[in-house]
Amino acid sequence: MSATSPTAAAWPAKQRELQNHHMDSTYWNGFEFRDGDIVIATWAKSGTTWMQQVVGQLLFDGAEDVPIMHIAPWVERRMVPREKVHALLAAQEHRRFMKTHLPVDALVFSDKARYVYVARDGRDALWSWFNHHHAYNDDAYEVINGTPGLAGPPLPRPGDDVVAYFREWLARDGYPAWPFFSNVRSWWEIRHLPNVLLVHFNDLKADLAGSMQRIAAFLDIEVDPSRWPQMVEHCTFDYMKRNADRIAGVVAARMDGGAERFIHKGSNGRWQGVLPDADSAAYEAAAMRELGPDCARWLAQGGTSA
Repeated sequence: MSATSPTAAAWPAKQRELQNHHMDSTYWNGFEFRDGDIVIATWAKSGTTWMQQVVGQLLFDGAEDVPIMHIAPWVERRMVPREKVHALLAAQEHRRFMKTHLPVDALVFSDKARYVYVARDGRDALWSWFNHHHAYNDDAYEVINGTPGLAGPPLPRPGDDVVAYFREWLARDGYPAWPFFSNVRSWWEIRHLPNVLLVHFNDLKADLAGSMQRIAAFLDIEVDPSRWPQMVEHCTFDYMKRNADRIAGVVAARMDGGAERFIHKGSNGRWQGVLPDADSAAYEAAAMRELGPDCARWLAQGGTSA
């Protein structure tokens, strides 16, 4: 099930490690890939859980109770021991899927795997991340900052002003999370590889069924037509919101508001009317400068990447 391979030199090679309060890219070092592995990649709050649900539904024929947060782990999440993550995936007999928030140059890239990268306008992703960060409870900070091996500063608690939070995020290149534009750019630059598919959050919202068909074709998954309506229904935001307790898993216990806060609104444009025009223009200028016109346009609007 390996993708059609270009010359070995054309495959991305890991260039660096990325370690912070949430992530340790060394977790990928030595990971044993299998043919057909699926890696879901995003910056953060860009449709990660949504894509995990989509892939889980495609792989398990629309089953009601696919525990996506357990069986599709965030590999470099440093709060879980590396050996435990690798053992969990090694024990799986079904086609495996997992997630990452790493840029390509900090990831071990394999020609055996298929990569689905989901992107979202940075303003929308940031608004969702602010809600997520703001919901962390004391237990979350104890786990995130208290797990041994913290590299760099601990995760600070956010203030209440989302505009101030946005300004610092833009000025300090993704702070207090991790760099945004370089993450998007790294995946955009390899979009023509045969085992990479770029998907935009807007397109999932506009045409969920069509997007799922495109993803299934890319992953070489033959869908049972009799199960298709159920698969699509299980990937709607309303369904995921109703079943948030099961989908969110242990993460919800470390957030004020629990699972319903984790699967929050699934909407775009919440920054409109809140973020001053000058700040929005500064973001758009940064996107153009960091990504170039084609990628910046795609990130803002969606559509199939060129």
